[in-house]
Order: sequence, then C-alpha cells, then structure tokens
Amino acid sequence: MRFLKLVLFIFIPLSAISQSGVIKGSIKDKLTNMPIIGANIVLVETSYGSSSDLDGKYELLGLKPGIYNIQVSYIGYETISQSEIEVQGVRPTIFNFELIENLNKLDEVVIKAASFNKTAESPVSLRTIGVSEIKRNPGGNRDISRVIQSLPGVTSTASFRNDLIIRGGAPNENRFFIDDIEVPVINHFATQGSSGGPAGMINVDFVREVDFIVGLFPFQEVMR
Repeated sequence: MRFLKLVLFIFIPLSAISQSGVIKGSIKDKLTNMPIIGANIVLVETSYGSSSDLDGKYELLGLKPGIYNIQVSYIGYETISQSEIEVQGVRPTIFNFELIENLNKLDEVVIKAASFNKTAESPVSLRTIGVSEIKRNPGGNRDISRVIQSLPGVTSTASFRNDLIIRGGAPNENRFFIDDIEVPVINHFATQGSSGGPAGMINVDFVREVDFIVGLFPFQEVMR
C-alpha cells in the first residue's frame, strides 16, 4: 500500500513582508548622557507606544509607512516631541532623544513642537522647514532652494535658476550654513558673483530640517 504525501507551498509576496516600518533609537539624560530606563514613547493619535529598556533604547515595530509625530515623557523630565517623522518600509528610522531634568514642577506637562521653535535671536523672521515638507512641496523637485522660492518675500531671477532674492537683496548677499559651517553655494554650476545655479547639490535625505531666516543678517538659510 502506497501513501502519497501532499506538500503545500505557500508563497508570500516579498512586498507584503517588507511593508512594516520601524522607529528605534535611544533616550538619554541631556546633562549626564546616562540612559533613561522606562521612558514612555508614543506616536501621537495612534495606538503605538513603547518604553525604553535598561540601556535606554526603544523600538516601535509594525508601523505602516507614513508620517508620524512622536512624544517622549518621563517623570521628573520635560516632555518633548518630534513632528513629521517619515517611516519607510525598506529601512528603520532612527531617532535619539535627550531629556532635560525638571526639578521644579511635576504636575504640568508642556509639549513643544519642533516646527514652531523660535530662537531669541530671531523671534519673528525664522521659518523652520521639515524634510517631509521639502519632499512634498509641489514643483520643488526635492530642491531646497526651489522650496524657499515659494515662501513670502522671496523671488528668483529666472524660473530655471536657484537664485534667491530675499526682501529685495541680491543673491550673493545670502549666507548658507550646514551644521554651523558656512558653505559658499548649495547649487551646481553657480554663476560667479551669485549663489544660484540650475540645480541644488544638497541631498534632502541627509537633512533633518532647514531654518530660513529673513530678518537677521548675515544668516539666510541654515541646514542641519
């Protein structure tokens, strides 16, 4: 008597496996640089959340690709948040947080969104642009200068160039800083005496945000 074995092969598309995203990183004390154990990490307006382990590390798994706002809190520390974090299914998104100890009050929580931060040097004329806004800008083509041209008070010499005329100033009056280091131009094939060119040379995948300042000389555009 013969027995036949039936073997079933179940094929799962690779696209179905690689669709879930991950946000991970570490949470430390800003003053001592020591890891914070048991800090709460939540995605705003979602059911996703986690807490940091003994090494201060956290991990949020099974996320759908998209844009999220994350909030971190711990007793005795100020609550901080980070907006417009882009999650992709191809690689994990890494975000590290540093919490500031709050010894005065424990009964009040203040949430500060990064996109609305204003420095003491430029309380009115500062505009912070997130990397997600740069990527979603219609007609911007992931070019920082193209996105800046769409802001109030900014114009260009021609549609095919990245020259920035800010409040009537000349393009060569602008200053560009990357991580507090001044760079002469951020465009390919720039014309002599001008900061503009046909295309930008900054890859937005390596930029966290852009600080655009129109009223404080000499800074005009700061990227980090």
